[in-house]
Amino acid sequence: MPHMHLDTARITWLHTPTLNVRSAARRIGVLLFDGFWLLGPGTVVEMFQTANELSGSRAGEEPPYEVQFLSLDGGSVASSSSARIWTDRIDARYSNGFDVLFIAGGYGAQEAVGDERLLSWLRAVQSRTRAIETIGEGRLVLEAAAPAEPDAAPINRYPGNLAAEAAFSSAANDRNDCARSALMFIKRDLGAELARSVADRVMPGMAATWVPLPAEGGTLSVAEKIRAAARWMEANCDRPVSVADAAQVAAMSERNFLRRFKHEMQVTPSDYLLQVRLRIACNFLTETELPVDKIARRSGTGNGDRLAKIFRKRMALSPTEYRARSRVATEA
Repeated sequence: MPHMHLDTARITWLHTPTLNVRSAARRIGVLLFDGFWLLGPGTVVEMFQTANELSGSRAGEEPPYEVQFLSLDGGSVASSSSARIWTDRIDARYSNGFDVLFIAGGYGAQEAVGDERLLSWLRAVQSRTRAIETIGEGRLVLEAAAPAEPDAAPINRYPGNLAAEAAFSSAANDRNDCARSALMFIKRDLGAELARSVADRVMPGMAATWVPLPAEGGTLSVAEKIRAAARWMEANCDRPVSVADAAQVAAMSERNFLRRFKHEMQVTPSDYLLQVRLRIACNFLTETELPVDKIARRSGTGNGDRLAKIFRKRMALSPTEYRARSRVATEA
């Protein structure tokens, strides 16, 4: 499945074959450390378990997903709210990798950064894992491991519960990011309709934005379908966005979508998405005191270094210079 390269930091997708839902359950791993925020990983599990319930598996059939909690040594792991989750120990049983591996943060993640046993396990698992998602301080562990091979699993980083953010805002962002991430995989595996049903069950009111269904009965014109896809891209611009997903929103083939989008919008989908992300970044720079790294994450441009490169290429100045100039202009 081809995906756009949109000037984001290390967010790409492997060309992996779709698995047969009925032949084997997809393995979802959730790696926990002491002090993790319960809301994010809890939402991940709720999404995939709800997909299992709604998938209509018959007696004797494997459900679509098998979710496993993991930790360095196994046993009980305490969340930031003191609730405990029982986990399996990381070992050779999981050397075949996962369809998706979530790495949740917490103070324990920071302490584990130098644990070679953990890092070696992650390096071994990465090349056999469809995708890796990090939440909060989990990114520190993955960065310490570093990709073992050029074709290692794609990595998406969610800021989650970093200390600079307010607790409530962090928890809400954590849950939303994890929910959308899980839905992305559910939609690709089981289709948009089932993913939408999962969203309606777990996150009422968010399904229409996160999992729009293709237009029915040809009631929309091509131009309307393209504009609907463009609005969906804007709503999800802080996430990895693929040509296939955007084309599905427009109910078109990928090839036709690319051609019609360029005709209707006068830019390619990737350029359009980059323009949206830059506009959001500019608004954050002008109207807030958020650091550049955080603005980059919230606008979907990866990290501060990547955002700076985009600014220099597109505007011939750095994000900090843009912030200073825009405020001088406003004051004047």
